[in-house]
Amino acid sequence: MADNRRVDLSVPSAARMYDWLLGGHYNYEVDQKASEQLLKVAPTTKELARNNRWFLERVVRVMAAEHGIRQFVDFGSGLPTQNNVHQIAQAVDPRSHVVYVDNDPVVLAHGQAILDENDRSVVIASDMLETEYILEHPDFKRLIDLEQPVGVLFNSVLHCIPDAAGPGDLVTRVVDLLSPGSFVVICQLVSDDADLRRQVTEMMLEQTHGRWGRVRERAEVDRYFDGLVIQRPGLVDVTDWRPDSELQRRQRSIEWTEYGGLAEVPPGRQGTVPRSRTA
Repeated sequence: MADNRRVDLSVPSAARMYDWLLGGHYNYEVDQKASEQLLKVAPTTKELARNNRWFLERVVRVMAAEHGIRQFVDFGSGLPTQNNVHQIAQAVDPRSHVVYVDNDPVVLAHGQAILDENDRSVVIASDMLETEYILEHPDFKRLIDLEQPVGVLFNSVLHCIPDAAGPGDLVTRVVDLLSPGSFVVICQLVSDDADLRRQVTEMMLEQTHGRWGRVRERAEVDRYFDGLVIQRPGLVDVTDWRPDSELQRRQRSIEWTEYGGLAEVPPGRQGTVPRSRTA
């Protein structure tokens, strides 16, 4: 069922921390302090956040302009900034439909305010794990036709899900419902440094009172793409995913990265071996 939690100003939110790292205004002192503590462990996290946002803009534009996707579902969408999914998609085709899913009350309040005059976009108040509730929501049914290709985004959110809750199972449940020709965006925080993975995971779990998951390794993210056709340039640090300029590539994070990419749902996906199209 939907999550109707009120804003708890004593507990930082991953969404509001991300907003602060991007230079946004929808955050509180508790989020700022937690972000500053995170920067002590991983000093280039602001660069990581910017690179992830640029990746989001590029990948939505590719799905809309190159693959003709006209309906999108953004799981764990986070706080609105400039160039949100609906703005990018509707710049390609104003008829595009977008459903955002989030359970942070600040996200919901500001997101709905932005979308009040956009009848082709909506934010659904729900934990992204509650897929049955989301799919049965009247606004989802109004805007999304699962018989047609859909662009689904799990952008920088799966590290917020603990292993016990099954982030990979969430991806599988959603992808199993998609028609062939749909596309899936997945990226999450990874690091080759076991000590950094431990430090950041412990810090975020403590700061958010357990509302977080884990920094993972690249091989774990690779498995999310099982049965999907990975699009060029493959699974990479998202800074290197079809960058618009070399300037963006130079502003990369060092301690950890957002790792993932874009994949297509092929006919008969279930039980297939992941394939990569790099040409």
